[in-house]
Amino acid sequence: MSAPHEPSSPSSSSASPEAPLAPAIRPPWWRSLGPALITACVVFGPGSLIISAKVGATYGYDLLWLLVLTGLLMGGFMTMSARVGVTAGATHFATLRREVGRPFAALVGIVLCLVCAAFQFSNNLAVALIAGAFAPEAYTFAVQVAAMAGLNGLLIVFLFRAHHVYKAVERIMKVMVGVVLVSFLFNLLLARPDLVAVLRGLLPNIPETLSFGIPQVIDGVIKDPLVLIASLVGTTFSVAGAFFQGNLVREKGWKVEDYDRGVGDAIAGVCVLTFVSMMIMVTAGTVILGKPADDVATLALTLRPLLGPTAFVIFCVGLIPIALNPFLINAMIGGTALADGLGFPGRFSDYWPRMFTIGVLIVGFLVATVGLWFAIPPVNLMIFGQAMTVIGNPLLAATILWLANRKSIMGERRNRVASNVLGVIGLTVVILLTLRMVWYLVLRLS
Repeated sequence: MSAPHEPSSPSSSSASPEAPLAPAIRPPWWRSLGPALITACVVFGPGSLIISAKVGATYGYDLLWLLVLTGLLMGGFMTMSARVGVTAGATHFATLRREVGRPFAALVGIVLCLVCAAFQFSNNLAVALIAGAFAPEAYTFAVQVAAMAGLNGLLIVFLFRAHHVYKAVERIMKVMVGVVLVSFLFNLLLARPDLVAVLRGLLPNIPETLSFGIPQVIDGVIKDPLVLIASLVGTTFSVAGAFFQGNLVREKGWKVEDYDRGVGDAIAGVCVLTFVSMMIMVTAGTVILGKPADDVATLALTLRPLLGPTAFVIFCVGLIPIALNPFLINAMIGGTALADGLGFPGRFSDYWPRMFTIGVLIVGFLVATVGLWFAIPPVNLMIFGQAMTVIGNPLLAATILWLANRKSIMGERRNRVASNVLGVIGLTVVILLTLRMVWYLVLRLS
């Protein structure tokens, strides 16, 4: 039996506790991107596309600066959320259960799920409208329901079959983001915008045709002079998406040592989101100035004779991921948030997040089907979705800001002055948008 301090043989030296460990090889930062790209995909859907195009067609390049400012607010909250998730070593819901209590964590999970469920039937309606455009008039409803049912069925099968849901979703979203970027960049280059005018649009200014005021009833019709501006801010600055960033960094497996990657990922994701919106706005401001479109089909048909057949096909290719991305991810966020908020395991691949995600998909499908059957105007269903956002956004924004300033969670990584200033501005914007929507709902119901 050898003495305790007998020198080890060369063959066993690598297992010696005193032997230096080789540093773990970390992939390049660009290969580790993922969580924020998923957030960007769910935030930029058909609604965001139409709003960005409509703002460009109405005001040209004059409001590019507002889009950049809104992206900055979104980036601030996404970064805060990612920092909290990485530093706390747990999802926001688990952290809230520890710091505040189970009831509050459950409330936040339910609210976030309701927000996602409300917008899920909007995603179904978008699919139904596209399918209906290619169906014979006598079979429109049947084709619409079949299209929605088929897509929901495929996603449910995916949820049952996928072993590692997050990894599969991340890979799919990276491809989708690439398709969107290439498609709309190609169209932007063909449009040949005035670069000097685009740069001027990045300087804050108020278009002459923009009027200010609150929603009011004029001749029996609700008029909202700032509806485009409020919509642009609301669709780009998605507090629900920013909040769930804390869950996504945990899905990625990032820990405190990945703090810089969490921050870098959030910045990259919001840059993609803002850049795609800017490309759409500049293209619309160049090609269809003065001809705003109210839906995706009209926008595509308006661009077709101006961009040419090739560009039109590429534009339609870019529409595919924009239409499909939010469909699955939105439902998964809602289902996972509900499961995590109620205290169940909170990863995409866990049982209850999958079951609740299927529930969100089914609710979205059923509400959309009932709305189509009874010919309920889509705008009324959208108003319900906006009402859910009214309930959720201020609570979610305030929670992110509170978590990022909590010393027991963040320690020395608490928010600095600049982050808090940006956070207070963002929270103020969310509250103002909420008050505006409440007033609109009062007018609508009165």
